[in-house]
Amino acid sequence: MPDIKMKVNGVERSGSVEGRDLLSSFLRDDLGLTGTHVGCDTSQCGACVVHVDGEAVKSCTMLAAEADGAEIVTIEGMAAPDGTLNTIQQAFQDHHGLQCGFCTPGMVMSASALLKENPKPTEAEIRAYLEGNICRCTGYHNIVKAIMAASGQDVGAIAAE
Repeated sequence: MPDIKMKVNGVERSGSVEGRDLLSSFLRDDLGLTGTHVGCDTSQCGACVVHVDGEAVKSCTMLAAEADGAEIVTIEGMAAPDGTLNTIQQAFQDHHGLQCGFCTPGMVMSASALLKENPKPTEAEIRAYLEGNICRCTGYHNIVKAIMAASGQDVGAIAAE
């Protein structure tokens, strides 16, 4: 089994993986970072989104060995070291952008990637960007509000659905 090394949430980590081991499994099972959720194993739901070298990636579709040498950020790495939520996480809490919470890590990671690319997205741009993330609870309305709030925009302009 090959050894891999990567920086995960700012910390050098390593482990042995089989060629078929997915990044999501390595993060959850080997490193104990269970905030990365696996809802489908087929790249449909987006609950497993992490950042690999600054890009949003569905970790259930990437082999762990492909991440050798990469810098990975998971949902656990989004908050400050003292546990203070980052702007996006706080906006999800403030605007009720979660219910059961299963999709939330992937939504937050995707929202972070979106806001890095487009700091002031429109409602339509947010909805289009999140097409690869499925939420079975909220109907997306409050998720969109949370992302708009995190970008510093007025959420009062979003029409209730």
